[in-house]
Amino acid sequence: MYEEYDLICILGPTASGKTRYAVQLAGELDAEILSADSRQVYRGMDIGTGKDLGEYGRIPYHLIDIVDAGTKYNIFEYQRDFEKAYKSIIERGKRAILCGGSGLYIEAATCGYSLPEVPPDPALREELEKQSDEELIARLASLKSLHNSTDYDTRKRLIRALEIAIYESEHPVSRSAFLPKKTKYIGISVDRDERNARIDARLDARLKEGMVEEVQRLLDSGVPAVDLIYYGLEYKFVTLYLTGVLSYDQMRGNLQTAIHQFAKRQMTWFRGMERKGIEIEWIKI
Repeated sequence: MYEEYDLICILGPTASGKTRYAVQLAGELDAEILSADSRQVYRGMDIGTGKDLGEYGRIPYHLIDIVDAGTKYNIFEYQRDFEKAYKSIIERGKRAILCGGSGLYIEAATCGYSLPEVPPDPALREELEKQSDEELIARLASLKSLHNSTDYDTRKRLIRALEIAIYESEHPVSRSAFLPKKTKYIGISVDRDERNARIDARLDARLKEGMVEEVQRLLDSGVPAVDLIYYGLEYKFVTLYLTGVLSYDQMRGNLQTAIHQFAKRQMTWFRGMERKGIEIEWIKI
């Protein structure tokens, strides 16, 4: 059924059950799983990113726990690491399944995007953090054409896009050159009310499981609060609680709302992929 494809991609919003489905499919196809999650790459960030490594059973997985928390891992590095892991799987005669909810990572892995190799600039980021979103967007627009809002749908992405644009305006930049993959895209569909209910139940479960304690351990290990806030969602709001900015109830309520909004943005991205001509087969599980 999937013989004609180089890669199978299981995508969907957070809490849709895509990992469980990918593991089941991998067992049927003798496949290995590559993660397309922008935060599961970090070691020690387990509960908040929902790694759920127990779900994989005997299925080998890749691109999880590959860099230390506190590192500013980027899309260029992900594309490089994906290609290396993908080739290893194929050379061993296995099938490859990409699974995740980060649309940018999925497209970087499957569409052969040419990405600039631009190193992080902590001093510049500190300067940019002091500016409003409107000021940052105006500055970015002065350096490149803004064809859509994906460069600035989050403050983190906006600052990184501006960092790249500024660097490219001042330096020659090498770019990645990987071929696109013939990919079968399968989307896990769940209606909004059910998705939000799952998000809420999962958030409470993670809090009981020790998510606050996980973030405290990261802080105690020397990861700066500003870096954890940079990672967003669970790590942002729990850090704000632990540093006294938010009460526990404020943290939980704000985080719940933020995850709902994040899931909505994920679906907006996937619909954007379809508008660009990428065919996604949506299924309910």
